[in-house]
Amino acid sequence: MKKKLRIKKNKEFQEVFQKGKSFANRQFIVYVLKKTDQPYFRIGLSVSKKIGNAVTRNRIKRYIRQAFLELKEQIHSGNDYVIIARKPAADMDFHEVKKSITHVLKVARVFKSIERGNNEKH
Repeated sequence: MKKKLRIKKNKEFQEVFQKGKSFANRQFIVYVLKKTDQPYFRIGLSVSKKIGNAVTRNRIKRYIRQAFLELKEQIHSGNDYVIIARKPAADMDFHEVKKSITHVLKVARVFKSIERGNNEKH
């Protein structure tokens, strides 16, 4: 994932937390902040030390990034997303993470067009 597609600075995270809307399921919390002047979406990841060791945390972050990469055609551009992983995410494989991320993004209504079965292509 390209550097410009990531949120890195604490100030940017805080802006999304304060001005954005949050949506959650059992595994993830997603904050969405609309940025109309931005032609692409950016994601920021937060995985607490409570979730596991560095290997586990990095695996979860890789899975989330890959899920976003696979869903990027369907996701509205011009938003900032901050994803916070919860404890159950530590025991999930990639397909479970993608399914959970897809679910929480559907709840957040950030897909361009919701069609039945379009995330079942793979």
